[in-house]
Amino acid sequence: MDDLIKKIRKFREERDWDQFHSPKNLAMALIVEASELAEHFQWLTEEQSGNLPPDKLAEVKEEVGDVLIYVANLCDKLGINPIDAAHEKLEKNKEKYPVAAVLGKSYKYSEYK
Repeated sequence: MDDLIKKIRKFREERDWDQFHSPKNLAMALIVEASELAEHFQWLTEEQSGNLPPDKLAEVKEEVGDVLIYVANLCDKLGINPIDAAHEKLEKNKEKYPVAAVLGKSYKYSEYK
């Protein structure tokens, strides 16, 4: 992840784009890219979404790349280690969604009583 962030930083600096990459702008751009990712799955069935043809999968891969770049860029700006953040969030989710209460269910954590 550190190598990716260094490459993103270099890319940004070579283009003098740091001036545009405030946390607010990066978060907004991330939403746009996530929407572009979701667009590839719009109107597909569950089965279709799990069996994308190679050309569609390549397009999805590019969007995943864009999303990850914006997440990494935002984390760099805010001094967040994204891997640590994901590990910490997973631990919190384990508490919010104990296996015994949620096995095979998809409710929001507040609905498990």
